[in-house]
Amino acid sequence: MAELLVTGGAGFIGSNFVHHVLAHTDHTVTVLDKLTYAGNRASLDGLDPDRFRFVQGDICDADAVDPLVAAADAVVHYAAESHNDNSLNDPTPFLHTNLIGTFTLLEAVRRHRVRYHHISTDEVYGDLELDDPQRFTEATPYNPSSPYSSTKAGSDLLVRAWVRSFGIEATLSNCSNNYGPYQHVEKFIPRQVTNVLDGGRPKLYGQGLNVRDWIHADDHSSAVLTILERGRIGETYLIGADGERNNRQVIETILRLLGRPVDGYDHVNDRAGHDLRYAIDSTKLRTELGWAPAFGDFEAGLARTIDWYRDHESWWRPQKQATEAKYAAVGQ
Repeated sequence: MAELLVTGGAGFIGSNFVHHVLAHTDHTVTVLDKLTYAGNRASLDGLDPDRFRFVQGDICDADAVDPLVAAADAVVHYAAESHNDNSLNDPTPFLHTNLIGTFTLLEAVRRHRVRYHHISTDEVYGDLELDDPQRFTEATPYNPSSPYSSTKAGSDLLVRAWVRSFGIEATLSNCSNNYGPYQHVEKFIPRQVTNVLDGGRPKLYGQGLNVRDWIHADDHSSAVLTILERGRIGETYLIGADGERNNRQVIETILRLLGRPVDGYDHVNDRAGHDLRYAIDSTKLRTELGWAPAFGDFEAGLARTIDWYRDHESWWRPQKQATEAKYAAVGQ
């Protein structure tokens, strides 16, 4: 049994990881989360109080971070500002959280010699052409294209520097686009699903040809736990489930699964600087650590996700009106 400190554990992929750990291990978990708009305390409701506790706080606050790190056997760092559109409107919180917050955690794990795992994104690699047969690997050069992805790239480089300069015990992972329970309705899949559940029409950016490599959040969680337990210190592992789909295909699948005509969507303004394609080659993770996704079938995972949003309207309803108003203001 180990004591894990999970930063950003009230967010989407962080809360899924907490649920996964408590369901599949005997570890205990402390969550540190600032509860910005993207964090939702309700995502952690019902967890065993003997194995879980919640602390509201900022990862940039060294006085709050230090005693929590000192009491942990390992830190899993999910906390991040992560919405590309928001980073274009105001990059400031992204610099603060993704860079200063990571630095604060790294200094704490260095002081207390605590194992550290860093969660990152495939967006640090930039994007690929739609007809490019290549996929991102651990050797792909960084080429971030937004304030969000550039600050995540910077945080990755900080971790690598702290491993080399100070000998901290750290691993990193870069993951493709997640979907699943507890995701804020500003994000692509839950926004389209909840639009349809509300009797409305999904919104497709531009022509919908941009490709993302989708992975269920529970598969991401199992991969992170595998890396935490068996990954080689100092190494980076790419996490993906061979789930490449363009946005139009995703919307049409959502509509079909919900019994609606597959052409029942509206085109809206494309996103500024919208990356064309992400694609992950997770060979290293699969061959070296023996990991494999449980949701190899994207449509099956999406059907389960739709069921979750249908059954948990009380979780997403408070976010919906303000989110749609924000998008409407920019023609999306």
